[in-house]
Amino acid sequence: MATDDTWIWDGGRVCLDFTNTLRHRWRPTPGETLRNPGDLTLWLQRAGLLAPGIPDPVDAAVLASGRRLREAVDRAVLAVSDGRLPSSSDVVLLNESAAQAPRPAPQIAIKGGHLEPAGTTTMAPDPATALALIAQDAVDLLLSTEIRRVRVCGADTCALRFLDRSPAHNRRWCSMSRCGNRTKVRLHQARARRSEHTPAD
Repeated sequence: MATDDTWIWDGGRVCLDFTNTLRHRWRPTPGETLRNPGDLTLWLQRAGLLAPGIPDPVDAAVLASGRRLREAVDRAVLAVSDGRLPSSSDVVLLNESAAQAPRPAPQIAIKGGHLEPAGTTTMAPDPATALALIAQDAVDLLLSTEIRRVRVCGADTCALRFLDRSPAHNRRWCSMSRCGNRTKVRLHQARARRSEHTPAD
């Protein structure tokens, strides 16, 4: 069973946090954090999409559906952020999943002295509806100008997806405290080793 520290919440959108439940996508066998229905239930609750003590827990079919949705979101987001169209099968899957829940009321928030959308997520009555809210968030992202700010972490051993909301739009890491600092330390150590082996003039 997954624990709270299994998941990373640096995506900037719930749909990107969901894609990041599959880790190390560059490996031949990526790291699955949604290993069983209980993991998906817990993730949906931690994401604020599903209330604790739901009457209908996630079952194997909903878990399989959630994983399919996750991969369709990932493929579509990476395609559109790169200026390409997503596949028609991914568009169909996203649309069908998003239609499984009524659209939540739009929300706003005051951030940095101005109004911003507060997101479209809301608490779902069951896991299937919670997955539909993720699909709706993905559709909103795909149709927004923010899609051009989706990035893949620049660390060689990461590949998490995130939304770059930095003022200069030049964020490279999913998290500076995790991948950014580790990469800088590793590069510094490599430079130090090279200088040790460079003969003096």
